[in-house]
Amino acid sequence: MTSGRILVVDDEPQIRRVLRTSLSAQGYEVHDAKTGEEALGALRDQRFDLVLLDMNMLGMGGLETCREIRNTSEVAIIMLTVRATEQDKVAALDAGADDYITKPFGMPELMARIRAALRRLSVLQAGEEETLRLEGVEINLAARRVLAKGTEVRLTPKEFELLRYLIANPNVTIPHAKLLQAVWGPDYGDQVEYLRVFVNQLRKKIEIDPSHPRHLLTEPWVGYRFVPGNS
Repeated sequence: MTSGRILVVDDEPQIRRVLRTSLSAQGYEVHDAKTGEEALGALRDQRFDLVLLDMNMLGMGGLETCREIRNTSEVAIIMLTVRATEQDKVAALDAGADDYITKPFGMPELMARIRAALRRLSVLQAGEEETLRLEGVEINLAARRVLAKGTEVRLTPKEFELLRYLIANPNVTIPHAKLLQAVWGPDYGDQVEYLRVFVNQLRKKIEIDPSHPRHLLTEPWVGYRFVPGNS
């Protein structure tokens, strides 16, 4: 049996009911919301470990809801979507989702994604004691804080975990598959769009000139490399 508090956000009552029943049977404490606005209210009032968020809701859509959640919370977010195009996947990740799964999905796959998200978040929260300084940026791995020119910069849990892994392997080109499996889990390896989105987001937050990065470098067709050089 597992544990954790999950918020299911979907405008289809049947899906909410099925997910509540299935997740509860696995030991999770499950709450649900039928709109984005209702979900934001629940997150203001209660603490959750993970949000399952439908991308295609009426009213406030999943992408907008995800962005609003990310403005104030680092909770893990898995987006549920009926579309499987790369454009939709990238949009979900760009909005702040940690992962996505395409409907219809099997419960074993969903449970595996949830366990991976919660396990990775737990490992991330354990932190480390190292503080790294780049040009105008201070990265405190223990406190999970990033300061850019003295101003705190918010990183999502998955952004921080990706950065943390790259920092732990300086000046080494890490292949796409290895990086995906290290950060997202062993079932990943082909989802290069994950890395493209998250690395671009990190560059905007820690690079002086994101279009000409000096620390988060792309090795074309191979992977990514972190160069810690200070100035």
